[in-house]
Amino acid sequence: MSSLKLTDFSSGSGCGCKIAPAVLDQVLAGLGKRHFPNLLVGPEHRDDAAVYRLGPDQLLIATTDFFTPIVNDPYDFGRIAATNAISDVYAMGGRPIMALSVLAWPTNKLAPEIAAEVLRGAQEVCDEAGIPLAGGHSIDGPEPVFGLCVNGLASDSQLRTNGGGRQGDLLYLTKPLGVGILAAALKKDKISTPDLYRLLDITTQLNSIGTLFGDLPMVHALTDVTGFGLLGHLLEMCAASGTGAELELAKIPLIPGLQVYLDQFLLPDQVYRNWNAFGAQVQGVTGAEFMYLCDPQTSGGLLVSIDQHAAHSFEQRMQAAGQAVWQIGRLTNSTGIQIS
Repeated sequence: MSSLKLTDFSSGSGCGCKIAPAVLDQVLAGLGKRHFPNLLVGPEHRDDAAVYRLGPDQLLIATTDFFTPIVNDPYDFGRIAATNAISDVYAMGGRPIMALSVLAWPTNKLAPEIAAEVLRGAQEVCDEAGIPLAGGHSIDGPEPVFGLCVNGLASDSQLRTNGGGRQGDLLYLTKPLGVGILAAALKKDKISTPDLYRLLDITTQLNSIGTLFGDLPMVHALTDVTGFGLLGHLLEMCAASGTGAELELAKIPLIPGLQVYLDQFLLPDQVYRNWNAFGAQVQGVTGAEFMYLCDPQTSGGLLVSIDQHAAHSFEQRMQAAGQAVWQIGRLTNSTGIQIS
């Protein structure tokens, strides 16, 4: 199994295999609105998960997330996919309670023992999150695909969406950018061993701090940064909140050593698809920075919008929790994103 390269069996890589934003708009355009009084967050919100009211002050958070291999080791693939899927519950301020697996496997190309390693990695992450991997569904498919359906709970006061931002709010990010670029380098056998370990460390770090965010009144809006990159998910936050945004380029964290791969243009195709979809709404991009601003993050960090007067208190809480955060910009009364 040590010589196995899972990424050879798929055309995409992690969240970089997502449908292009413009194509997704066409797909979702066919969904007519339906009225369900207890459905608080549905597909029209473009949020990280659906939210359904179970009863007074009890909300169910439900999400599904899956993708093709981002790394070659099946155990690590399972860990990353599980961490990524559970993140959607954390990105709503919720607490995950249960997961189900989603598996497509080319049984004529890859042995069942390899799929078992994927599930073992996922189960270990679920154990870390304190939830059962309670079952799931599998099919025989042309490419390996794995992910989870995850359910979580929140109270009314804990729920955070991408639409709660306010003009003047400060924007924070909890993980550095560059996962998609490192994954592209790995697929082309050009990643260094230290950078592979960085990739694994970042993508298997649970965004469990999101549950704490749900308890902080200073946190107004929340989302995670995944396949549409920082620009795409920030624009979704702005659209849902009725704001624009300013980003300070020098403050945006990048994975150490990323420039080596940027210089070689080792990019996932989703970078270009994202820029084509969002670039017209972004001002101030003058060079290659679009490559990491549009980089599809797999199991990326949380993007947090907080009260502009609460920065010191927020950063103290994060330090006490052992959570790294970077203040990267603010929400504004304009439209689109201004880069400075």
